[in-house]
Amino acid sequence: MIIKKLTNKEEWLDERRGRITGTSAGSIFSKRDKKPLKGFYTLLAERVAIPATLESAMDRGLRLEEEAIKRFCEITKKKVDHCENVICYREDEPNIAYSPDGIVEKENADVEVKCRNSEAHIEAFLTGGVPKEYEAQIIQGFVVNDELKTRYMIFYDPRCPRDLFYLTINRSDYKMKIIEALQEQKDTLKQLAELETRIINF
Repeated sequence: MIIKKLTNKEEWLDERRGRITGTSAGSIFSKRDKKPLKGFYTLLAERVAIPATLESAMDRGLRLEEEAIKRFCEITKKKVDHCENVICYREDEPNIAYSPDGIVEKENADVEVKCRNSEAHIEAFLTGGVPKEYEAQIIQGFVVNDELKTRYMIFYDPRCPRDLFYLTINRSDYKMKIIEALQEQKDTLKQLAELETRIINF
């Protein structure tokens, strides 16, 4: 065993980057099916990406959103109207809504931008699918807009070597889930309206 004494906490933290430690050892692979867990992608990000700053994820996402859309337009030659402070409602039920990050001109398409932490960015790149935590958000665009055919999910992290990539998500990819989500949301709104009436008239 090699023992190394470091002079301060910053050096100690830097020395741990990209290494399997006691803290991370249990979060690298699933014991059941040996699939990579978040810890695996964290280790990989520590090896290839520039370290994160103290900026909050939300502030960072808002700051980089327009830049990500611009890069997407350069790559795809598409024209996208950046949507700042925009909300879209379903025509027959305005309590069902979503906020796209951009609308693609001359297409029934929009864009959703994710400027995530480096490990999540790398995981999305390597797995090539919509991360589970964003599936409902992606489906919601199709639930609100019956004319929407395609959603482009843009991933952008300038700290990573592959800083930008995107997924093309078609309505047909989630056909049944869109139908189910719409019905579920209509049922939920009906239930909320009934409870609201009960509470107000109590």
